[in-house]
Amino acid sequence: MIGKLNHVAIAVPDLEAATATYRDILGADVSAPQDVPEHGVTVVFVNLPNTKVELLYPLGENSPIAPFLAKNTSGGIHHVCYEVESIIAARDKLVASGARVLGDGNPKIGAHGKPVLFLHPKDFCGTLVELEQV
Repeated sequence: MIGKLNHVAIAVPDLEAATATYRDILGADVSAPQDVPEHGVTVVFVNLPNTKVELLYPLGENSPIAPFLAKNTSGGIHHVCYEVESIIAARDKLVASGARVLGDGNPKIGAHGKPVLFLHPKDFCGTLVELEQV
């Protein structure tokens, strides 16, 4: 069902510093910051030959990233994102298997402009999983 790894998301306490680390120290191609209000984050994409790293920074006080950063003050891996051909077919199969979809179970548009869903970490080895339709 899942396809390739789309990205690994890292929550960061300082987006400018994290961007500079990837751009200036590691020599990576990084995007401009992009606000994604529907998910409560500002993102920067680190473009790699085989995948992406998504730097996440809270956008507003009610950001879902804020509690994560409160517990992990230096930042850390927040989630992994896998590609799927059909987000609805994937959701239905997962729910039928007993997996929990976060939120209301309906896809939202993600930072790439494509439908996404998040899966409960307790169902996936303690890892928050995002699925993105390609």
